[in-house]
Amino acid sequence: EKVTSCGTDVIALTKQVLKGSRSAELLGQAARNMVMQEDAILHSEDSLRKMAIITTHLQYQQEAIQKNVERSSNLQDQLSHLLK
Repeated sequence: EKVTSCGTDVIALTKQVLKGSRSAELLGQAARNMVMQEDAILHSEDSLRKMAIITTHLQYQQEAIQKNVERSSNLQDQLSHLLK
């Protein structure tokens, strides 16, 4: 009877060790996935920062173009008055 009980205990212990090993594997995989996600987030953050800078530059260019269009229109008006 003691042998059977001991055998049952060994089997239970083996199952627990295997379960713990699997848990460690899952935790390791979760940690690796988290690191990959963190890298992706940092890359996305950097890309968004660059896009914000580009947006600001495009706004400056759009304002400059708008001013030049207005000046061009004024010059055309002045030229047409001179030619009359």
